Amino acid sequence: MFNPRFKRVFPVFVAALIALAAAGPARAAPRVVASFKPLQSLAAGVMTGIGEPEVVIHGTGSPHTYALRPSDARDLARADVVFWIGPNFESFLVKPIAALSGHARAVALIKAPGVTVLEARHGGSWEDDGDKPAAVGDIKDADPHIFLDPHNAEAMVEAMASTLAAADPQHAAQYEANAAVVIGRLKTLDGEMTETLAPVHGIPFVVFHDATQNLEHRYGLTAVGSIVVTPEQPPGAKRIAEIRAKIEAEHAACVFAEPQFESTLVRTVVAGTAARTGVLDYVGVDLPPGPDAYFQMMRGLARSLAGCLKP
Repeated sequence: MFNPRFKRVFPVFVAALIALAAAGPARAAPRVVASFKPLQSLAAGVMTGIGEPEVVIHGTGSPHTYALRPSDARDLARADVVFWIGPNFESFLVKPIAALSGHARAVALIKAPGVTVLEARHGGSWEDDGDKPAAVGDIKDADPHIFLDPHNAEAMVEAMASTLAAADPQHAAQYEANAAVVIGRLKTLDGEMTETLAPVHGIPFVVFHDATQNLEHRYGLTAVGSIVVTPEQPPGAKRIAEIRAKIEAEHAACVFAEPQFESTLVRTVVAGTAARTGVLDYVGVDLPPGPDAYFQMMRGLARSLAGCLKP
């Protein structure tokens, strides 16, 4: 006997089947690779509920000194989208990205609309001889640590969302909604960091390498020099002596190490001075990848700076 209830439901069921057929099969999320953890974290937030981006650099690896492994090369070869800062930061990726197949898109986020790019610092305590380095690629003389400013991170998230929407139109609305959530979190983070770092405005400090300019620009901080010009090259005796003199002349409150690099240099530099020591982790060395890593890393930087610099 024909069920009257089925008679009422059947047209709805048929309409749903027709709609599914018209939409076609659900498309898998694009394969996304980010160069290092802060970018992977932002991309993971944009991809929430859709997919999980891979990350090239794990653990204590540094974008300045990393050497690509065969497994990394395989991930890149399969990628649909690659997010990186640009050729003057992850130089180890320049050739692999140039060799990507035609379907893959590599996005240098230093070029993203809305990103504020500061000029790299030169001379004195920032460089051995004061000569400006040669331009790398078409990013001339830029400080690549753009990701350490949450305002820049907002612009990067918008660029990620638009790139992913173009690569995967089926999920475009979800990428847009996810990006709005991440940007909201970034605005909250910015407010927290402003409050945490306000008590240490203008207090001088020395860093291991010149990575904090974007933090200084955003939050009124005052780095007066770096121990090394680039992390790839250890400092000579002359530079160590110059930095020690700078610490004493500027009354630097703290000298910061980084977890990826040799900390004995910091102990050598501060010996005999009144400066304290701290650690700044710009890549989230011990943090698991994922949408929270960027926020945990930035809050950790604010705590480290405030804790070491407070009188």
